[in-house]
Amino acid sequence: MHVRRKLVAGNWKMNGSLGQLSELQPIAEAAKAAGGVDVAICPPFTLIAPAVTRSGGLMIGAQDCHAEESGAHTGATSAAMIKEAGGRMAIVGHSERRAEQQESDAAVRAKAQRALRHGLVTIVCVGESAIDRAAGDHLPVVGRQVAESLPDGWEDGELVIAYEPIWAIGTGKVATAADIAEMHTAIRADLVRRYGDTGMRLRILYGGSVKADNAAEIFAVADVDGALVGGASLTAAQFVPIIEAASKS
Repeated sequence: MHVRRKLVAGNWKMNGSLGQLSELQPIAEAAKAAGGVDVAICPPFTLIAPAVTRSGGLMIGAQDCHAEESGAHTGATSAAMIKEAGGRMAIVGHSERRAEQQESDAAVRAKAQRALRHGLVTIVCVGESAIDRAAGDHLPVVGRQVAESLPDGWEDGELVIAYEPIWAIGTGKVATAADIAEMHTAIRADLVRRYGDTGMRLRILYGGSVKADNAAEIFAVADVDGALVGGASLTAAQFVPIIEAASKS
């Protein structure tokens, strides 16, 4: 039996300020008290370095990573830069970037490969739209993203998958426990077929309007190894109960 340690990662998106970093201390204290749970915060790039100094031991990461090592890529940030700033994680392929920046599965895969080469914990996001779900295409759509967005192998970093149904991100809507179980079971099967026993060790997170009042139910679902949390990660008051729910699951 593979025991996978829970991971609760907060994605601040384009939110946050130096003043808001005061939220990190109580989050770090809660993480230490909970035990058995890895906790991370991914603030905007400008806050990574100051967040590291005030993290209290929390893992600090980035919300994106360029696929190239360096070069003429105005406005982009490389994995090496993230690591130099103290970041230990990178999120790639979030649906908001797939939509707003037209990121393809191939682009996401290249970013993941680069981040992993630099030893970063790399969260690759996948998820279907409301249209895909209504048409009954959610399993093949996400299956294709898993197949084409994940790298074939890695040595230094840790690969994590985050299933985030697009229709549940920031909407207040949450997939049912049955919906989550169906998708996470399918993703796990895909991972095992592709990576063998390693596929059983990879963590699969759920994301999409995760909050204190639904976290325990979500974490109780088989093959849910944590959560990628958006708005509720911005304050300790909202994020700490999710960490506590993970520690009890």
